Amino acid sequence: MSDAALPAQASPEADILSALGARSIVLVGMMGVGKSTIGRRLATRLGLRFLDADVEIEVAHAGMTIPEIFAAHGEPYFRDGEARVIARLLEGGPIVLATGGGAFMREETRSRIAAKAISIWLRADHDVIMRRVRRRADRPLLQTPDPEGTVTRLLTEREPVYGKADLTIASRDVPHDRIVDETIEGLRAHLCGESASQPPADVASAVR
Repeated sequence: MSDAALPAQASPEADILSALGARSIVLVGMMGVGKSTIGRRLATRLGLRFLDADVEIEVAHAGMTIPEIFAAHGEPYFRDGEARVIARLLEGGPIVLATGGGAFMREETRSRIAAKAISIWLRADHDVIMRRVRRRADRPLLQTPDPEGTVTRLLTEREPVYGKADLTIASRDVPHDRIVDETIEGLRAHLCGESASQPPADVASAVR
């Protein structure tokens, strides 16, 4: 039999796209876990459009930054606008969408994501998050005398809610493409019912 007559091998990416249909993939988790970085690479692998909810919120506010929106209008105003933006973006699926750290805490947004998307919690340890967020001075929720204590409090409040996501992937200090590979495996297993390969030792503790 010639190579041309052999059936084409389905790729994990093709399997995921077929199973997704019109649904999107939404990344949730704390600041600093890599939602935008991993999301952008995941979208490229799947041939989908990548969108960052925070960027879209800034566009909707005529280019005001997230810290400026927080300062001018307060967090409740920001959260209301965030929920509206995410709802709008999910109507245009399938996309890969990175959300802000607090977005998944709103029940209305979680319900909308559950109806329109597959949710992935990028989970990172406290120390990993602190190393990463120290590199940026524009995190509104960390403008406190005790940023480390704030991160600890937020993790305590948010992790039980993040745990409601469809998948959990460990974000840690390894090459980004390795995290993307594990995300592809997890998505395929979740959507297609195929067993993902055994996670490496440094992932197992973070997988539900």
